[in-house]
Amino acid sequence: MTDVFAPDHLEVIDDSARHEGHAGHRPGGETHFIVKIVAAEFAGLSRVERQRRVYAVLAHELRAHIHALQVEVKAPGEP
Repeated sequence: MTDVFAPDHLEVIDDSARHEGHAGHRPGGETHFIVKIVAAEFAGLSRVERQRRVYAVLAHELRAHIHALQVEVKAPGEP
């Protein structure tokens, strides 16, 4: 993701432990993630378009490994 967006900030949080026993959880985790990203590329784009771009970059992982993904996408200077 850093190659595509050149983010000012990128934080990937494995939130799988909070979903133990729920659908999609696997032993060992790495099924539920939160991604927080700030990049200039997102300036002027809608929230939906920003999320679409992140999902497109992670399409393979979403099909193969990730059950749930929460994204927080911002442009620099946004609160």
